[in-house]
Amino acid sequence: MFIEQPNILLKKIYPSALWRMDPEEKAIYLTFDDGPIPEVTPWVLDKLDQHNVKATFFMVGDNVRKHPDIFRMVIERGHSIGNHTMHHIKIFDRNSLRYLDDVREADKNIIDNLPEGFDSTKILANNQCRLFRPPHGFMNHYQYQKVKRAGYKVVMWDLVTRDYSNKLHPPQVLSNVLRYTRNGSIITFHDSLKSWETGNLQYALSHSLWFFKEEGYKFKSL
Repeated sequence: MFIEQPNILLKKIYPSALWRMDPEEKAIYLTFDDGPIPEVTPWVLDKLDQHNVKATFFMVGDNVRKHPDIFRMVIERGHSIGNHTMHHIKIFDRNSLRYLDDVREADKNIIDNLPEGFDSTKILANNQCRLFRPPHGFMNHYQYQKVKRAGYKVVMWDLVTRDYSNKLHPPQVLSNVLRYTRNGSIITFHDSLKSWETGNLQYALSHSLWFFKEEGYKFKSL
């Protein structure tokens, strides 16, 4: 498990992946993995709305299929979306031949469930490629090359909050966020039951939004 900030070796494995945005701009980029789900995602959206903040949601295709109304809610509130595979592929179940098929199946569910009249090209990053983040933050070299050649922009992170961990208490998660966030940070939260049931997401996200706005940071989506 890679914690908090990624090490140099990990960055070398995925050399063209996006890890951090402009270090000269006082802006941070919130991202949320593993949704959408009705128990958590609407709360996240309401919290972001309270602060007029836009974020990026890396969505599991099967959750989009099961909860299309929640998926459309994310789109309609103006947030960016990315692909997080169809079945949130397990870290030890990484058959390379099936990997890209799973990514493409997620994309199909995303496209098929877009709000009526929504221009699907708007989910492209800079009108060039789709955003993709691998589950668990890892894939092998062959999978990475396949995804990249298929036109996806791999987005990693500058900070993982570990809000999903039942070994951390909410103030500890918040402390990680405050300690490691910097200009251009891509920050990973999770709109998942694991993060919700620990209370880590609610506490760390709420306090982070207040803190970084008071510090003069801009919040941007990818």
